[in-house]
Amino acid sequence: MRGHPEKEVTMTQTPRNQSKKKAESENTPGPVAVLRSAREQLAELTGLTAESVSSFERTDDGWDLAVEVLELARVPDTMSLLATYAVTLDPHGELTGYKRVRRYERGRADPSRPGG
Repeated sequence: MRGHPEKEVTMTQTPRNQSKKKAESENTPGPVAVLRSAREQLAELTGLTAESVSSFERTDDGWDLAVEVLELARVPDTMSLLATYAVTLDPHGELTGYKRVRRYERGRADPSRPGG
């Protein structure tokens, strides 16, 4: 190995990089923890009840979720107003932003699309 310092550097860097990536992945919460945390954080920020998560996706920057929220309870319950919030979280599950993207009555379905 003496005469080939490049090989020594390459060989010692690879295990360090692998262990660093492993440590980072061990510190990153899994999907279930992220979903629970997102619901709690959104409820705390908005004061609204997060009923469910209708979609989630891991991205290069963290997580993107669609959270269904009860905005206005009515009687009968089918007339209650719900909303879909687009929620973004960093890789560790901390909420970085949200916005309401849809508002609807609980008993209403989306209009059917042509051909489907």
